Amino acid sequence: MAESNFVDYVKIYCRSGKGGRGSMHLRHVKYQPNGGPDGGDGGNGGSVYLRGNHNYWTLLHLKYERHVRAEHGGNGGRDKCHGTNGKDVYIDVPCGTVVYNAETGKYICDVAYDGQEVLLLKGGRGGLGNFQFRSATNQAPRYAQPGEPMQELTIVLELKLLADVGLVGFPNAGKSTLLSSLSSARPKIANYPFTTLEPSLGIVEYRDRQSFVMADIPGIIEGASEGRGLGLRFLRHIERNSLLLFMVPGDTDDIKKEYEILLNELRNFNPEMLDKHRVLAVTKSDLLDDELIEMLRETLPDDVPVVFISSVAGIGLNELKDTLWRELNSESNKLQGIITSDNIVHRDKDMTRFSAELSAEGEDDDIEYIDDVEDCIEDLDDFEYEEEEDE
Repeated sequence: MAESNFVDYVKIYCRSGKGGRGSMHLRHVKYQPNGGPDGGDGGNGGSVYLRGNHNYWTLLHLKYERHVRAEHGGNGGRDKCHGTNGKDVYIDVPCGTVVYNAETGKYICDVAYDGQEVLLLKGGRGGLGNFQFRSATNQAPRYAQPGEPMQELTIVLELKLLADVGLVGFPNAGKSTLLSSLSSARPKIANYPFTTLEPSLGIVEYRDRQSFVMADIPGIIEGASEGRGLGLRFLRHIERNSLLLFMVPGDTDDIKKEYEILLNELRNFNPEMLDKHRVLAVTKSDLLDDELIEMLRETLPDDVPVVFISSVAGIGLNELKDTLWRELNSESNKLQGIITSDNIVHRDKDMTRFSAELSAEGEDDDIEYIDDVEDCIEDLDDFEYEEEEDE
């Protein structure tokens, strides 16, 4: 089986640059044997930034780039020469990426929109040269300041898809079929559970050249909030969706019971997800006659809009798009979107679950880093007395 190009979980090692050492140099030239201190300051080390980029939709470009290193600052020189500043490094990530500490599971930051820059690791400041320590009582200081050390951190990047509508349902409920019917996306479709193993995005066209984005995630089962069926991996992709579309097959014994099971899994995973607007779609309605549909309506929940659809027969698709568009553009949903976008609270990872997630994603191996050889070599030129010949 070919490896998928969709990567939503990456563990990488990041290191900022250390500051350059200040120079301890005394000016000693012809006709000026006691020129005094002229050692320059060291340069600042490079920093590591995260930057949102809407051109990326997966973390595949970081899967094989496990080490991100910023440049070190250059050492100061004679004649008050300032050391070069290390170049900053920018890690481009898709919008909706959340960063956690790989060792403790602590939440670090969230990159939500295009062009957003977040400082991950700050480079060390350069040390002061002996020229900065001169005074009336100490005219020839023979010491300089070392640069600040670098910072190191191993992080986990976790992608949460940004979409308008998220499809929620048990395996083999018709989610992928609906996405392929409403958009140009072509997810894998088959008559067995867990056909979909990775999320898919599709753009649904509406009237007057308007559109919205729909996300299809793999089916969740009872106990998904506790990790069963890779539920923790799948449920996070609908945390940022504005609207949740629950899909239950029409040939189910108890539609309301299955809907409540799905609702309970979302409640256990993140209670704030229940604040989102919801729509219930009863799929495979081509197997039901009109009389049976009217009987089922009386048993369905009253607090959510209900639509009977059939993706294969094309029944109720226009009504479904009208309902989704109406819910997406309702004033209460817009207000809720503004509130949640500004006040999203990310919880720290539970270390027992976090280690299981790392193992499931194949990211539990420790990343070793061997520093450059040149970092271990002391620069002895800082302490030499050099003479300049005046012509």
